[in-house]
Amino acid sequence: MTIFNENPSKLINKAAEELKKIEVIKAPVWAKYVKTGRSKERPPEETDWWYKRTASVLRKVYVLGPIGTSKLRVKYGSRKNRGYQPEKFFKASGNILRKVLQQLEKAGFIKQVEKGVHKGRIITPKGKSFLDKLAKK
Repeated sequence: MTIFNENPSKLINKAAEELKKIEVIKAPVWAKYVKTGRSKERPPEETDWWYKRTASVLRKVYVLGPIGTSKLRVKYGSRKNRGYQPEKFFKASGNILRKVLQQLEKAGFIKQVEKGVHKGRIITPKGKSFLDKLAKK
């Protein structure tokens, strides 16, 4: 059984709970004050949003890798409500995604690689088994 057989939101919630137990992955001090992108009006209300975003990024790297910060910014971006003006798409915060990728790399779940013209991060066997074990539960 792999992550493709599991409901993504359930898998992300399970992975977020497991990622809280890993020492390397923790939210920075500034995480409770920062917005997740230019299109957002306020910071996230959930206290553990950092771990859910980390789990979500890990899943995205598994499915789409090799992938980098710029493509993840587009994936997590959203449309901004601009009042009477039409809505416009804005990318997500690059700093948050960069820090998440660095923490996952320190934990050994992902690594940097170049595949032909594509370069970015892919999932390691350790990260793959971590997500697949959670999908089995």
